[in-house]
Amino acid sequence: MVQQFDAIVIGVGGFGSSALYHLAERGQRVLGLEQFGVAHDRGSSHGETRIIRQAYFEHVNYVPLLQRAYELWDRMSDFVGKTLFHRCGLMLSGPGESEVLAGTQRAADQYHLNVEELSLAAAAQRFPCYRFPDNFRVLFERNAGFLDVEDCVAGHIRMATAKGAVLRTQERVLNYVVEGDSVRVETDRETYLAGRLIVTAGPWASRILGELGVPLRVVRKPLFWFPAAEPQFQRAIGNPTFFFDLPEGQFYGFPALGSDVIKVAEHTGGDLVADPTHVDREFHASDLERLVPFLTAHLPQVVPRPRKHSVCMYTLSPDHHFVIDRHPEQPQVVFGAGFSGHGFKFTTVIGEALAELALDGVSRQPIEFLNLSRFQTETE
Repeated sequence: MVQQFDAIVIGVGGFGSSALYHLAERGQRVLGLEQFGVAHDRGSSHGETRIIRQAYFEHVNYVPLLQRAYELWDRMSDFVGKTLFHRCGLMLSGPGESEVLAGTQRAADQYHLNVEELSLAAAAQRFPCYRFPDNFRVLFERNAGFLDVEDCVAGHIRMATAKGAVLRTQERVLNYVVEGDSVRVETDRETYLAGRLIVTAGPWASRILGELGVPLRVVRKPLFWFPAAEPQFQRAIGNPTFFFDLPEGQFYGFPALGSDVIKVAEHTGGDLVADPTHVDREFHASDLERLVPFLTAHLPQVVPRPRKHSVCMYTLSPDHHFVIDRHPEQPQVVFGAGFSGHGFKFTTVIGEALAELALDGVSRQPIEFLNLSRFQTETE
């Protein structure tokens, strides 16, 4: 017998776990389908930590979404009984002409966010781990910080199942078919029916949503943990998260969290991934070609030989902004894709928006700038 649900979520990572919770919280009988396990390391939502910030240089329209996301992260921490959002601040630096710094300042000014510009002397005193050339600017966003990424995914799933959601892991979706007012989803185990479908398949989204004509590129993104034994690297004594916007690339990282290593990675670049199921997860010396010179120049006390590494993936939309909408020909189907390497901090609020789109046809959240119409306008 075919099992029936009010809604199904395909892909229960960062965004899917949140959508699963928000559907269940609204009383829906909802099924989550995940081809791997809970909080797995096969996609884009793993690697211990993610930066979260509100002064959003990518586009000021993201700021209201982040203000709601902050509320939901705090609510989630209360539910799971542990801090998931660590407000240690974010230091941003780069040459005076940096677009990242200019965009951060614009967002801060428009929404009256707590962003402070530091003189180079003040920055060197407050943040002794880092080196700032004479032509650099330094900003500090006090209310930024980092999220415990795996705990956040597991927390959303815990909240969802507490509200009655059903989760099926190690079950791969083969296809879905719209049949009248319902959607039939076939997996490698069973067939399910539901009135609504949310697709949050991460790097696998283009396989399911390819017919919409929005090309999504998947790139391989290595993450590294480097030895940093000096006490000044510790979050406990005030070392924040950081982001450097340089002509040769963008680099980010985290304070030491009680150990003698710090996590650092490059935000730009990345090798194209043909098949996300078989992404190369091995360490290659070439992965460090730009990262080591960055460390040598700006974090000289870090030992530029990684102690461990991991590999995740960015799923890039053409303009590097999210793609969130209802399917134009299948109103039962809603999708979130193309989060372009800066999405995880939004998972609380985007999960809420996806649930609203699926159930109400419209979201209360200001997501119009992220819908499909922007690509249709460009190509007409």
